[in-house]
Amino acid sequence: MTKRVFITGIGMITPLGLDTTTTWQNLVAGKSGAAPIEHFDPTEFQTQIACEVKDFDATNFIDRKKARQLDRFSQFAMSAAQEALAQSNLNLENTDLKKVGVIIASGIGGISTLDAQATVLNERGPKRISPFLIPMMLPDMASGQISMALGTQGPNFCVVSSCSSGAEALGNAWKLINNDEAEIVIAGGAEAPICPLAVAGFNACQALSTNNENPTFASRPFDIDRDGFVMGEGSSVLILESEESIIKRDAQPLAELVGYGATSDAFHVTQPHPEGAGAIEAMRRALSQANLEPSDIDYINAHGTSTPLNDKFETMAIKKVYMNSAYSVPISSTKSMTGHLLGAGAALEAAFSVLSIQNGTIPPTINLTNQDPDCDLDFTANNSIQKDISNVMSNSLGFGGHNSSLIFKKV
Repeated sequence: MTKRVFITGIGMITPLGLDTTTTWQNLVAGKSGAAPIEHFDPTEFQTQIACEVKDFDATNFIDRKKARQLDRFSQFAMSAAQEALAQSNLNLENTDLKKVGVIIASGIGGISTLDAQATVLNERGPKRISPFLIPMMLPDMASGQISMALGTQGPNFCVVSSCSSGAEALGNAWKLINNDEAEIVIAGGAEAPICPLAVAGFNACQALSTNNENPTFASRPFDIDRDGFVMGEGSSVLILESEESIIKRDAQPLAELVGYGATSDAFHVTQPHPEGAGAIEAMRRALSQANLEPSDIDYINAHGTSTPLNDKFETMAIKKVYMNSAYSVPISSTKSMTGHLLGAGAALEAAFSVLSIQNGTIPPTINLTNQDPDCDLDFTANNSIQKDISNVMSNSLGFGGHNSSLIFKKV
């Protein structure tokens, strides 16, 4: 028998704000987080823009000495986890810590630390490498650091599946609770990839927008003039709990996670399947798990990267799954505002899905001024809309052929 799994807390550090409330307010207002890169001098790079987290001071959340030993992505995760725990009113001192798990996903972990230390190696030699290089760069360290800080003793690991990573973290958290391996899981994603190595690497595979003159208009999912995604950074962490746990502590859930589907395209290292086969199957599996029909979904938070192939094939996949209701269900890509947080993106969009249920609001797809004829669905162009929302699907599709769909239900 499948257990019921609920979301009881959300924490965020994003290009739109240093907490959930600010991020959500700017999201529904249609504000872009894109701007010229400040983390390093991008003059020689094809792409000179990104969605950076501004005014973040890790010492507001973490001891100064500890903060120096953490890559930025781990700092983000620990900060977001604190907010999520606070919202959930979860007192771990009254909890069996062996039944509390942590799963924080990251696509490329501490790549900024790796980039900086490679420069040290080349310029100053191997004896000057930081002893913290390895623990700072490992993708699992955000999860490990949160577990150590909180004393949790349940399963603790990182999921790495490119742009689907954050969704897989939540899906695996759902499985842990269903398998009685945990009652509570702190799950989400974190990423801090805005460094020379990462920007140059994504430029080399022609994935990033080069609309440097108009950064706030560069991320334009489903628009015919889209030319790639805008890289983002940040973290989103959610608290998942079993029904028994929320009853025991009289917690108020924000939403229920009722469906999860994951598949592989088995097609290409970066390109999506040309018929959307894996995305179609992931959506169908999530719907089946949730015992819902496509017509029951009130909003789809699309992967919507603003790359030519993704947006076209995701639209195609939605049409094949939703059939007659494809043109009536509101869809949007919040990456138009936050940029693409890589391994953290799916966790952030899952949180947005929960907030859309909570607030009865569908965020917009901004910069959608000349809609691609191949992307002819209702993508909530430029302005958010108010709507009573009971069920939301969130899609995530990643390099390597990873496809994940999550469904959240109103409680």
